[in-house]
Amino acid sequence: MTETTRWLTETEQHAWRSFVRLQDKLVGRLGREVQAESGLSVPDYGVLVHLTEVPEGRLRILELARAMEWEKSRMSHHIGRMAKRGLVVREECIDDGRGAFVVVTPAGREAIATAAPHHVEAVRRLFIDPLSPAELAVFAQISNRILEQLEKDRP
Repeated sequence: MTETTRWLTETEQHAWRSFVRLQDKLVGRLGREVQAESGLSVPDYGVLVHLTEVPEGRLRILELARAMEWEKSRMSHHIGRMAKRGLVVREECIDDGRGAFVVVTPAGREAIATAAPHHVEAVRRLFIDPLSPAELAVFAQISNRILEQLEKDRP
């Protein structure tokens, strides 16, 4: 059985490339601004957001890697760098001994608390303010539909 490639139409290709440019520029700009203000990189900020959103401030490394769509080795290396800066610590899992937890430290909580106002202001200026409330609602609806598809298609 021969598979046929479903090439993108001109309209589809334009939409895709516009999205990729938007994502690259927005994440790059947010990253530079947050790093300049707080010293946290986009990945640092993402890790700290995930950890501070859970009650105990701790997640298994694999769970955190899945949430951020990273490979476990990438997460492990990044957590090592963050631990050296005192933002997180690793804790062994007493229950099964196979995994480890990543736990946000008081310094990590302070770092995210310092970075968050700058981050949200940049998000507002670069992403929220240019859109009308109706456009923002449609953007959220479209994003959620694609996220649902990504979850269904998870390997």
